[in-house]
Amino acid sequence: MHKQSSLAPDIPPSPFAGEAPDMFFGLPMAMARAMALRGERIGHDRAQVRMGFQRDQANSRGEVHGGSIATLLDCTLAAAVRSHDPAAYGVATIDLTLHYVSAGSGDLIAIAHCERRGRSISFARGEVRAEDGTLVALATGSFKLIARAPSAA
Repeated sequence: MHKQSSLAPDIPPSPFAGEAPDMFFGLPMAMARAMALRGERIGHDRAQVRMGFQRDQANSRGEVHGGSIATLLDCTLAAAVRSHDPAAYGVATIDLTLHYVSAGSGDLIAIAHCERRGRSISFARGEVRAEDGTLVALATGSFKLIARAPSAA
């Protein structure tokens, strides 16, 4: 059973709750299943994503690999950038800067905030914490907003 975190209760719950494992805040993303990413909250220029621990993504010490943490942050910052209309926009990452603070184990929770949204380029910052609240990593990034074509009904 998927547990919902209330790490950031000021972010609205996801309107996409219960979506398939290969969906991410309303958009198809097969990598969401591979990385065990679950969009928990989105809105008000913010997003919260949980990454379930998987042994296949652990480093030699059994902790979450830094590359997995980078993926979690990339996806969460991108979600914050499109949080104003999550189903209408995709994004392309322009740059992402990470700072690893401590090792992470178990499920990790990322929270991100869109600092500035322009017509095409947006900027976000975020952090990852372990379930016990330990700060694991920080990130900033810039993203290009890409309007999605409406699906044919």
